[in-house]
Amino acid sequence: MPPELTERDGPDGPDADGGAVNGTINGTVNGTVNGATRLDDSAAALAGLDALDTPRVVQVPWWRRALGAGLPPLVALVLFLAVWQALWASALVSEVKIPAPIVVWDSFAQILASGEVWSVLWTSISRAFLGFLVALVLATPLGLLVARVQVVRSAIGPLLHGLQSLPSVAWVPAAVLWFGLTDSTIYFVVLLGSIPSIANGLVAGIEQIPPILPRVGQVLGARGLSSARHILLPAALPGYLAGCKQGWAFSWRSLMAAEIIAAGPLLGVGLGAFLKRGSDLNDMPTVIAAIFLILIVGIGIELLIFRPVERRVLRARGLAVSS
Repeated sequence: MPPELTERDGPDGPDADGGAVNGTINGTVNGTVNGATRLDDSAAALAGLDALDTPRVVQVPWWRRALGAGLPPLVALVLFLAVWQALWASALVSEVKIPAPIVVWDSFAQILASGEVWSVLWTSISRAFLGFLVALVLATPLGLLVARVQVVRSAIGPLLHGLQSLPSVAWVPAAVLWFGLTDSTIYFVVLLGSIPSIANGLVAGIEQIPPILPRVGQVLGARGLSSARHILLPAALPGYLAGCKQGWAFSWRSLMAAEIIAAGPLLGVGLGAFLKRGSDLNDMPTVIAAIFLILIVGIGIELLIFRPVERRVLRARGLAVSS
């Protein structure tokens, strides 16, 4: 005779309700655990993809950075001096055309000892910086107009590219006839040499901005100057910075050309005039010393101003691979 069913044992067998409850609880717990595991796996996968997309910043000791940055140029300089000395010692070229490195160094040391080099450097560098700053103020709104206004782009866009390819020295004779042998001639040539490069760099940077960014700015209420300040210029900063570097190089070259050609008592003695004076006196050591001074200023501005700014921009965008 089968055992009697109790109240606890349901019609489906002993402890049927308890089994159902346990099954529900186990299924819920297992599902929750499995779901959490899947979420963790997805998060780990996404983190791995982000790690692949973002460059890893490597901390490098300062002495290794200094060694890596200073040793290659030093080796190149030593090799250059060795080739120069060997060329002079071989007597293949007359000493008038290629003096010995020690003779050029003596001429350079005399310029330093006399103190004339500081006034010469100040004259040229102050002109270059003032002209470049004015060009920056004029070229930035011009680049924004060319990039965002189609009529302006069609009208003067090709002209900017043409002016950028035009040698700045071509403007010197016209500037002398217009302004005479004054500082206005120098600054006119510097502006025409640097403005097209800065404006074209900004236009190129704006063209590389994803279209979604200006649209989001419009939705958020950024229009006109507000859009240019908060969206266009920050997004186009790498291209804008490249244009500024090129604009500085063009302004420096334009300044040297103007100082060499438009020399006069009212203009003072800059690096270009100093180079021209050495050429007029057939003083080759002075000519080479002036060339080295021009080169040193160009490299110094790049290393002291533009290189740190460029590294900061790249680091802010997650593109720096070392610090």
